[in-house]
Amino acid sequence: MGKQGQQIYVEIPVRASLDRLWQLSQDPDMHPRWDLRFTAIRPVDPVTAPPGAEQKDPDGTQHFSYKFALPFHTICGTGTSLGTRVSGSGHTTSVLKFATSDVLSPIESGAGYWRYVPDGGGVRFITGYNYQPGWGPLGKLLDARVIRPALGWATAVSFDRLRLWAENDTNPATARNAWLADAFARAVGISLALLLLQAPAGTTTGARLQRQPGSPGRIRIRDRRLTTVPAAATLIIAALACPAARIVPRAARCSRSTADLTVSRAPSALADLQEPA
Repeated sequence: MGKQGQQIYVEIPVRASLDRLWQLSQDPDMHPRWDLRFTAIRPVDPVTAPPGAEQKDPDGTQHFSYKFALPFHTICGTGTSLGTRVSGSGHTTSVLKFATSDVLSPIESGAGYWRYVPDGGGVRFITGYNYQPGWGPLGKLLDARVIRPALGWATAVSFDRLRLWAENDTNPATARNAWLADAFARAVGISLALLLLQAPAGTTTGARLQRQPGSPGRIRIRDRRLTTVPAAATLIIAALACPAARIVPRAARCSRSTADLTVSRAPSALADLQEPA
């Protein structure tokens, strides 16, 4: 494997039980419902297992295939995972390795972990992962500037969708639709602001105000910029700064870094995990 970039780290506090969070994140049918990075996940039998046997290795390693659907193409890959419900410190972990041979995938192969850290009445849900970029030299050029930030954002939004599901039983599809509606409303506000700024100014370039003929006490505005610029500025500020509704998943609700090395380091089980077939 070639040189990798900086690890993607995302953490979010979830006010739900560990059992609830474990179920929503480990079930292969539930996982793709909240995680933007996967369209489908399907457990597969280990290569050495006979038909109908348990879909795990003796050590608990789970083999799976995954899909990520694009508008005109579906990226397919394989992976292995291993979950440990309780460690000596009380932390629960899950480790993962994945790979694809699809030349259109921006990720060639990678590995990561999830940590479930009990914290008062909830759980700190944490991930850290890294990968080898795809797309050859172009992928290496775009990775740090475009792909890695986009994946970090997608991971954070996904974690907040999971939090909404675990805490409030908000269907991930409902949260997605709320996010789309929120993004559309903000885009409309910015578009209207740009249209206002492009509206033709008045015919007068010198004096901004002029008295109406025959009406000494009335003043009309000849330069529309006196009203359009403040209105456009108000629309832009509202579109960018207006808080989102609680049902709208937001990446900003996640932490993207930590100084706590006990959670930012990969569990030792990751190094021993089997490579995907």
